[in-house]
Amino acid sequence: MKSVYVILMSLAIFSCKNNNEKMIVDDTKQATIDSMKVVQEKQRIIDSMKTEMVKVENQKERQVTVVNNTGSGTTTTTTTKRKKWSGAAKGAVIGAGVGAITGAVVSKKKGTGAIIGGLAGAGIGAGTGAIIDGKKQ
Repeated sequence: MKSVYVILMSLAIFSCKNNNEKMIVDDTKQATIDSMKVVQEKQRIIDSMKTEMVKVENQKERQVTVVNNTGSGTTTTTTTKRKKWSGAAKGAVIGAGVGAITGAVVSKKKGTGAIIGGLAGAGIGAGTGAIIDGKKQ
C-alpha cells in the first residue's frame, strides 16, 4: 500500500510541473512577429511618402504652352510655379495636430479632448503663423 501511495504522490508532483518555458518561447515568437509587422508598416508608409514626393516634384516641373494668335506665329512656354503655404496655414496644421494629440492624452474623454485640443491648437498656430508672416514682410 505504501508503494502505491508513493507512486501516486510522485505522479501528482510530476504532473503539476510548470510549462513556463514553452509559454516564454511562444511569447518571444509572438513579440518577434509583432515587431516585424510594425517594421513592415513603417516601411510601407515611407514608400508611400516617397511616391507622393515624386508626384509633387513632377507637378512642380509641369509646363504650360500658351499660343498667341497675333500673326507672328510665336509660341511661348511658361513653367507654372506651385503656390507655397503661408505661415498661417502651416501653423494651423501643425497646431491642430499637436493640440489634438495633447487633448487626447490629457482629457478623460479622448475624442472630445482631441477635438477641442485640435481646434485650440489650430487657432493658436494660425495666429502664430500670421505673426511670423507679418515679420517676414
